[in-house]
Amino acid sequence: MSVALPRLGLGTAPIGNLFAEVSERDAAATVAAAAAEGMTYFDTAPRYGHGVAEDRLGRALASGAAPGAVISTKAGWLLRPGERVVTDWTERGLRESLESSLRRLRRPAVDVLFLHDPDDFREEIRRTGYPAARRIREEGLAGAIGFGMNHCEPLAAYVAEFEPDVVLIAGRFSLLDHDALTTLLPLCAKTGTTVVVGGVFNTGLLADPRPGAMFHYRETPPDVLARARRCRAVCAEFGVPLAAAAVRFPYLHPAVGSVVVGCRSADEVRANAAAARAEIPPELWHRLAAEGFVPPELLEA
Repeated sequence: MSVALPRLGLGTAPIGNLFAEVSERDAAATVAAAAAEGMTYFDTAPRYGHGVAEDRLGRALASGAAPGAVISTKAGWLLRPGERVVTDWTERGLRESLESSLRRLRRPAVDVLFLHDPDDFREEIRRTGYPAARRIREEGLAGAIGFGMNHCEPLAAYVAEFEPDVVLIAGRFSLLDHDALTTLLPLCAKTGTTVVVGGVFNTGLLADPRPGAMFHYRETPPDVLARARRCRAVCAEFGVPLAAAAVRFPYLHPAVGSVVVGCRSADEVRANAAAARAEIPPELWHRLAAEGFVPPELLEA
């Protein structure tokens, strides 16, 4: 079944101290600002700060910051002392993971449960992982189930085999990376699987293409930095911030139901919400297509 999600959501990895420390106060303000901007979908995971992101999100939501919040979390990796994580795709392991998440989130259930980065665990997912996720859904502990991953090829294989309710693909459907369009997105359109797109800024490069910016969690190669700057220059010709084009780009594909953006402060939330509301002239999309930043087939409809 397809899943109806808010069009724009908050990715919570940054408030789990990804790349830099975030104070408790700033984390709470980030969640509150997201709710105020209508970003009522919150995506999280136990691995975001070894439980910190879930705990902070749960505390903020328990204070009434976002009535009617939609929450997705992830399972498949169990937290252990000393910042260790271990994989466990058994039913017992998935339930332990989800129960721990629900305690941190202060919730009886989540709206979406993603199996988290099972790239190299196809047999375990087939044998125990996905059947357990189905039972979790049937029991009402998760409203929908699917997979959250960074790589399109294994994710597409899971969609083809299981036809999940929803998937999250991070970093592979952006102005600089069209990998998801090859197989994953057409397949999801065929199966009716809702797609959530994360990583639209490719780890920050498309938010601010400066020397030292990261791309796919690594230092940006010079040619990729040059491409990002060229994309920014084209957007500027139309008076559109690069960040606005980056956030709006995934919606060009009909299988995409939601975009999640990671934020570490209330100011970042407000900036990204404004970017998502920006008007994008059709002429800009066509110009970006001519420059190779937008696949032309997305504009044919």
